[in-house]
Amino acid sequence: MRLSPAETFARDLDWSLLRVFLALAEGGSVTAAATRLGLKQPSVSQALKRLEDRAGHRLFDRGPGGFSLTAQGLALRPEAEAVRAAILRGALAMAEAAGEVAGEVTLALASHVVSPILDEALRRFHRAHPRATLSIDVLPSREALARLARGQASLAICLISGPVAPLATELFYREFFGLFCGPGHPLFGRAGLRLADLAGHAAVSFQTDRMGDALAAVTRLRARAGLTGPVGQATHLEEVRRMIVAGLGIGPLPLHVAAEDVEAGRLWRLPPYKAPPAIDVHLVTSPRARPNRAEAAFLETLRSCLAAHPPEARIYGRGFTADRAAAPARAATTAQ
Repeated sequence: MRLSPAETFARDLDWSLLRVFLALAEGGSVTAAATRLGLKQPSVSQALKRLEDRAGHRLFDRGPGGFSLTAQGLALRPEAEAVRAAILRGALAMAEAAGEVAGEVTLALASHVVSPILDEALRRFHRAHPRATLSIDVLPSREALARLARGQASLAICLISGPVAPLATELFYREFFGLFCGPGHPLFGRAGLRLADLAGHAAVSFQTDRMGDALAAVTRLRARAGLTGPVGQATHLEEVRRMIVAGLGIGPLPLHVAAEDVEAGRLWRLPPYKAPPAIDVHLVTSPRARPNRAEAAFLETLRSCLAAHPPEARIYGRGFTADRAAAPARAATTAQ
């Protein structure tokens, strides 16, 4: 019986070639794909050539900026992702048939997600299901949502800047952002500042701090303050904090996250002290997903922890006042 080209491709295809294809599509270069797969770069290049020979199509355009998918590569990518998901489901199904809550839970988190509720859910889940594994990817909110929509994350906890259908959202907590500077900044330690005193100073911030994005409220605050720049941007909170402490500029941080640094004299809270911008952090899930037992158990644990804390108890940074922000650093300045 003569096989069709599609049947011949299915017969001859090695899953490891699709793994290389996905690593290249996600990493954008041979170097990144080799690092992800633990292979040498020539092995990645050879695997791609074998896959393109068997597919009969060029799957990537090679350029100075790295690899980009051709039309044929774009068509193959969702199918390859579906094959990967099916293989993972098969392995988990066998473990679950043995009565185990096993498998991996992948959390896609925005970098400034800091909540004792999440910490408690992680502790409770691990104690109840030690065979399950957890993977946490810290990402910009848009990428966290994209990963969830593609089936590459079990759930996301992130910011939302617009409609995310068909994903489902629920409020996780609300946080307030303030502006801060580090010890080397000319405004550090100065009491009685007004918002106008910030005008002309350089800013550092998150890459999502722009109009129309998740931190648009912070963008409007920067504009009101007359800050210039930003001269530095990062996707991770720790790197934004690093730039502020190093004195590159004034930057935004969640008040509850910055409180310890303020108490220790590493950061100084700047105006506005009243009505700081509020940012809502959401739990996002995919109703269309078929969760494995570990994912279902983790989501149940997380929702149980959320239910134990009413929405008004999930507002962080509301009690962080100007007096509390100024006292530690003022004392340090006096001591010097």
